Amino acid sequence: MKRILITGGAGFIGSHLCERLLNEGNEVLCVDNYFTGNKQNIIHLFDNPYFELIRHDVTTPFYAEVDQIYNLACPASPVHYQYNPIKTIKTSVMGAINMLGLAKRVKATMLQASTSEVYGDPQVHPQSEDYWGHVNPIGIRSCYDEGKRCAETLCMDYHNQNNVAIKIVRIFNTYGPRMHPNDGRVVSNFIVQALQNKPITIYGDGSQTRSFQYVDDLVEGLIRMMNSGSDCIGPINIGNPGEFTIIELAQKIITLTGSQSQIEYLPLPQDDPMQRKPDISKAQEKLKGWNPNCNLDNGLQKTIEYFKQIIV
Repeated sequence: MKRILITGGAGFIGSHLCERLLNEGNEVLCVDNYFTGNKQNIIHLFDNPYFELIRHDVTTPFYAEVDQIYNLACPASPVHYQYNPIKTIKTSVMGAINMLGLAKRVKATMLQASTSEVYGDPQVHPQSEDYWGHVNPIGIRSCYDEGKRCAETLCMDYHNQNNVAIKIVRIFNTYGPRMHPNDGRVVSNFIVQALQNKPITIYGDGSQTRSFQYVDDLVEGLIRMMNSGSDCIGPINIGNPGEFTIIELAQKIITLTGSQSQIEYLPLPQDDPMQRKPDISKAQEKLKGWNPNCNLDNGLQKTIEYFKQIIV
């Protein structure tokens, strides 16, 4: 049994990680300030004596005796991270400093959840870990993009200067049950609109591409990364290389929901990437043959069933 701290543990990805690590016999400390997290995501875990929930904001220091830290705390959708951009970048930067300081004090291993957004609007396709990215440092998305880039820098500096054991993963677009219905991300947007037979809003002409991974595949990758050897610190891409245009995604969701929705086109937001596809060869090599197992149709069906239950 390990004692594991998960920041952002009541969020979409964090709640799935809490559940999985508890099921594997660990003690889990879930820390969340509930900005985008939701107690409903983890309420089914409250009866487990090895689960502990703490309301806390990672921009202030946190003290606990733990073996591992998964630092997931930060709003990840544009609607939420642009709501208070200063707080977003503080969460990434101060959150990383505080968790790395904790890891240094108690000699824990820390996994930093970074993002494919560090690649910006990429000029290299697909994106591999040695690509430095094409990010606008003063755009409306930069509070998130640059915050995560800085968090990666801090991890490497704590590792090189203080020998802190770190792991860095770059997470590509992830979807599944417990996504926030109003988070503004494309999968949740389209499913909610389709279930309500409202127009499906596509920004731009729909030719831009994304790669979508189901949350269970991500959680498997995070756990394998945390427990990989000390020579594997990352960054490592965790994503599904299946690449789809936004219009293809919309059409899939309309078909799977049996929706009467029509497609409506709106202007493309500033700095929205035109292409996004991970090169996952490093993950396949370093993480004991990890591979995404859930294809888009199966994952969407599971996600649609979840949204059917929460949308009235």
